[in-house]
Amino acid sequence: MTTPDKTVTSENIFKKIISHAKEYGFVFPSSEIYDGLQAVYDYGQYGVELKNNLKTLWWKSMTQLNDNVVGIDAAIFMNPLTWKASGHVDGFNDPMIDNKDSKKRYRADNLIEDKADEYEQAGDVKKAKDLRAKMNQLLGANDLKGVYNLIVEENIKCPLSGTANWTDVRQFNLMFSTKVGSVAEEADTIYLRPETAQGIFVNFLNVQKTGRMKIPFGIAQIGKAFRNEIVAKQFIFRMREFEQMEMQFFIRPGEEMKWYEQWKETRFRWHQAIGLPAEKLKYHKHEKLAHYANAAVDIEFEFPFGFKEIEGIHSRTDFDLTEHQKLSKKKMQYFDNDLNENGKPYGNYVPYVVETSVGADRLFLATLCNAYTEETVGEGDQQKERIYLKLHPALAPIKAAIFPLVRKDGLAEKAQMIFNLLKYDFNVIYEDRDAIGKRYTRQDLIGTPFCIAVDYETMENDTVTIRYRDTMAQERVKIDELSQKIGNEVSFKRIFDKLS
Repeated sequence: MTTPDKTVTSENIFKKIISHAKEYGFVFPSSEIYDGLQAVYDYGQYGVELKNNLKTLWWKSMTQLNDNVVGIDAAIFMNPLTWKASGHVDGFNDPMIDNKDSKKRYRADNLIEDKADEYEQAGDVKKAKDLRAKMNQLLGANDLKGVYNLIVEENIKCPLSGTANWTDVRQFNLMFSTKVGSVAEEADTIYLRPETAQGIFVNFLNVQKTGRMKIPFGIAQIGKAFRNEIVAKQFIFRMREFEQMEMQFFIRPGEEMKWYEQWKETRFRWHQAIGLPAEKLKYHKHEKLAHYANAAVDIEFEFPFGFKEIEGIHSRTDFDLTEHQKLSKKKMQYFDNDLNENGKPYGNYVPYVVETSVGADRLFLATLCNAYTEETVGEGDQQKERIYLKLHPALAPIKAAIFPLVRKDGLAEKAQMIFNLLKYDFNVIYEDRDAIGKRYTRQDLIGTPFCIAVDYETMENDTVTIRYRDTMAQERVKIDELSQKIGNEVSFKRIFDKLS
């Protein structure tokens, strides 16, 4: 028997997930009627609900479950000196290379990473590790000629042309710029923010003083960021416009490793609590650190295209606040009057920072990939393929769908009454078109955990049939028990309990 190629199977699954996302209202190519725009996507009616649920859950997990974390919403436009202080103006670059035959541009490090992934899939883990180590060494030394030579030595070819006819490697700044001012000639250049973290850092003292916050404390934010990615791939995994969920945790110098380890473990458990299996999650420790960090690790999820980052935890030292202090000439210090081990106040210092940064779009994609389920149901001649989204009920876009068995004899009016009863507490829908079996199937495809059928027995005793998405099991329930029953299953508390 021939063993199916795992890579081909995974690629097929991913194509199905992308098709499913469009067909059932989760993600659309942006401005598709004009042939779209590469690496830009719109969230459809069910996609926006799922994404909002993920964001709300993250926000509550940070600001509601931690009494020392608060939130802000900083502007996308910032004084351009912000990006000078952060290092983005001078150093926010990716190594780019063009293929002369296909005219396509690639990130050189991505090409090498893909080659390392090939070695891993072929079972040569050592070769993959050595290749990554050599790449990191060259990038760390900004040896672009060496990176080019490594691509040639590895015989890495363009996926489109199949040739290795490459240009030299050069650096490309990823920030989008625009102009602010009423007259073009006098307008100032500003940038669309490439990350949300700096909005937190420049507001550090505003939040600390107005909130009377004591270190350690955190500031959380959800917001859009923009990067001029030349090669965006893997659907919404890498986009030019994306959303980040970040928390910067301010601490005493010298305590960063303790908090780094604590947040690293806390965030890993959070991803499991929302339904991502432990076997599909792993840590990836950074060997090559960013200029601001003294420790960094990624939490990676196993997508159909391999293990990739969904969240980063970084010990950012005091780099950001110190650089803003230097350039702005404003003190970014905290006076800590708690006593140290010698019985003296800690005094003034620039706090250190531990960052947790989740890509909202990547988390959405991980959740969607994990939920996409194909299974065979029935026996013998009655066997058929079933597809559904096995989403955690708390995350599902629609919590329940209400169906009258038929539209006559008062059943439709009764179903509407139940819909009106539930709609103030849950996102529910009413549907009465097509056979009820087709209605069940439609709800399975968007991940609705409960379907409520109103039939003739309902008219006699005020009970309905509730069908469970995952098992397709059905049970009879009183109408006045529906709210509590659904509420227990879709509550965020079921997730929070796993974090205790």
